[in-house]
Amino acid sequence: MKKILLSTALCASMMFAANSEYKYEITPMLGGTYTEGNLDLERNYANGGLALGFNLDDSMFDQVELGFLRSLEDVDYTKGNNDDTGITRIFANLVKEYGLTSSTSLYALIGAGVELFDNEKYDNEDGLFGNYGIGIKYKISDMVSLKADVRHLIETDHGDNNLLYTVGLAIPFGKKAAPAPVPAPVEPKPMDSDNDGVIDSLDQCPNSAPGVVVDAKGCEVDSDMDGVVDSKDKCPNTPKGNIVDADGCSLKVDLNINFETDSAVISNQYDSRIKKFADFMKAFPSVKGKIEAHTDSVGSDAYNQKLSERRAASAVKAIEAQGVEASRLNAVGYGEMNPKASNETAEGRAENRRVEGSIQQ
Repeated sequence: MKKILLSTALCASMMFAANSEYKYEITPMLGGTYTEGNLDLERNYANGGLALGFNLDDSMFDQVELGFLRSLEDVDYTKGNNDDTGITRIFANLVKEYGLTSSTSLYALIGAGVELFDNEKYDNEDGLFGNYGIGIKYKISDMVSLKADVRHLIETDHGDNNLLYTVGLAIPFGKKAAPAPVPAPVEPKPMDSDNDGVIDSLDQCPNSAPGVVVDAKGCEVDSDMDGVVDSKDKCPNTPKGNIVDADGCSLKVDLNINFETDSAVISNQYDSRIKKFADFMKAFPSVKGKIEAHTDSVGSDAYNQKLSERRAASAVKAIEAQGVEASRLNAVGYGEMNPKASNETAEGRAENRRVEGSIQQ
């Protein structure tokens, strides 16, 4: 609740502050004066006048008020020969406003002035006075406000007291020039030191070569995901999972062994191929080998299946002998199911009696 009240008061103060969009405020006034009893003047008489307000900026006060009040009729002296006089008061005050609601504010004033008597008598003489007061201001429209205040005047020579009360209509004029728009702050352009389109604060690869294609992290793209970035990849469409060299090209080390009819014995001529296959697997400990064995169509299906399994086991044993763990080798016999060539010729059947080895990730 306190926050709501404080916010309301602050908003109201801002709306009613005299240092508004206008430079000046003119206020025609009507009112009266209630005099101290020992002044030998009638106790209550009417006044009229005019005040000109100068709205202030960047000050603890909101306005400087200059004005005058003049008795509307002759003011009677209460003793003597029915003498009377006219009274004029000229004043200057500092004014401070305090907003209450969206349409109402209080104001306080303090200042000094001079009072002039048309007919000086009974110690009622021209002289200086000080005054202070309080008032209320009600906003009727954007261009008119109703003001009412009470002011206590103290004459400097004799300490005479008068109470002034006034009602007026305040009219602002002299609209201030609109302040120049404040330019929006210019945000510093984020740095992109290597000109790859990714700002330094997000760039995880801050030294990308000029012209290369990078991802959202500023790192060069590896389109086929073979571990070699595109700018260095001489084989840009390597199948997924292939082992590649520094140029991004697949490293192939296929094992091809052919057998004699009805045999699972590996000829010595294949020793170098088996060693090369085993050395490759030892160089890349994460890969596995797939050993696939086949037969020609001579003999029954069941016999050929067993024969292909023996040929696969022979290849695995030969590779193990080169220092490769058996757990890294997957051996499968396919019998005569997958011929490589025609079984109608001796040459075709020789090609079908085979073991093929390949590398798998």
